[in-house]
Amino acid sequence: MIQTKKQISTLFTTLMLVVCVVLFSSFKTNPKPPIAGEPIKLGFIPLTDCSPIVMAKELGLFKKYGVEVVVTKETSWANVRDKILTGELDGAHCLYTMPFSVYTGVGGKAGSEMKIAMMLSVNGQAITLSNDFCGKVGFKQMNKVTPVVAAKLKAEKEVTFAMTFPGGTHDLWLRNWMSLAGLNQKAVKIITIPPPQMVANMKVGNMDGYCVGEPWGGVAVKQGIGFTQIASQDIWKDHPEKALVVNKEFSEKRREDLKKVMKAIMEACIWLDNPANRKKAAAIIGKAPYVNAPADVIESRLMGDYNLGCNQGTEVYTDDYMLFYKGGTVNYPRKSYAIWAMAQFVRFGYLKEEPNYKAIADKLILQDLYEEVAKSMKIKIPTDDMKPFSLTMDKTVFNPNNPSAYLKVVKK
Repeated sequence: MIQTKKQISTLFTTLMLVVCVVLFSSFKTNPKPPIAGEPIKLGFIPLTDCSPIVMAKELGLFKKYGVEVVVTKETSWANVRDKILTGELDGAHCLYTMPFSVYTGVGGKAGSEMKIAMMLSVNGQAITLSNDFCGKVGFKQMNKVTPVVAAKLKAEKEVTFAMTFPGGTHDLWLRNWMSLAGLNQKAVKIITIPPPQMVANMKVGNMDGYCVGEPWGGVAVKQGIGFTQIASQDIWKDHPEKALVVNKEFSEKRREDLKKVMKAIMEACIWLDNPANRKKAAAIIGKAPYVNAPADVIESRLMGDYNLGCNQGTEVYTDDYMLFYKGGTVNYPRKSYAIWAMAQFVRFGYLKEEPNYKAIADKLILQDLYEEVAKSMKIKIPTDDMKPFSLTMDKTVFNPNNPSAYLKVVKK
């Protein structure tokens, strides 16, 4: 009798597992198809650079261009990835490197396609260190990072840094910062934390430093738990940061609606780059339904005024703070930057072999769509794509037509 009950229990458990697997498989393989006329759902993560999508909504620009858009606050980049892939979101404010990270298998199921329609912002991220480093490492003092980390490793056995998504922009800025400092990346622990949870995690001692977008660098300074060691624009002036990333089917079946969405967001980007509008933008973005952070912190860093913390005074950025338009140079989705990002995956050991850079960039970047929208709005299209460039601090020349040559000489 007991044996029979055990068999029934085992059978029931097995059936439930089968049902769960079937349901999960169905969820993964049957994404929600886009339906014409339905409201368009765009996600965002609570960060200052979600401003183009939020302000397009708040300023009534989606309505002006004839589309109904619902904006939704998301909890993590992994959540954004999953919802875009399944069609639960039509698109989102997203790390520009995420589609390449996911497609190559670094940050998701290899071969999964997410499309980049346009860029949303440049600059405006930062590396924050805990107060343990205060007085030992100053602003942009790269040569002092490694000795302090080494001393902490000797005393505490472990040093932890956080970023927001494997292969995401914050991950790449953090690893480039370590390389510039001469810090052995295998000697420290690197963890993934959603952006809005960075400050709380540092407060309880879960990490020694983190890389994330504003306002979470500024909020750490305001709360007195850490200081700004470097801003991402110091590493690479006008580096690409966030993009409008969309569901593949949505981009194909609702192409005309996507163009209207892009026009509304482009107009919001132009509005945001007028300094006179930034105070209003900060007040709106700071509200609980959006970033839920002090408006004064958002506003000061949006204006380029960085209180660095740790009695370091203020750093004023005049032409390289967070920008959203800059004559259209911000918004053009460059394939060369995508190739650079994938080369970083190889450089830092995420990929054992070099991917087919150009083919992946061609597949995931809707450059033709962007050019169509830009021309209709009489916005100039940059001509610098696929030309060699170097970062502000790391002068190693990157030629997007020959990333293999770069990988042979760049520091790991």
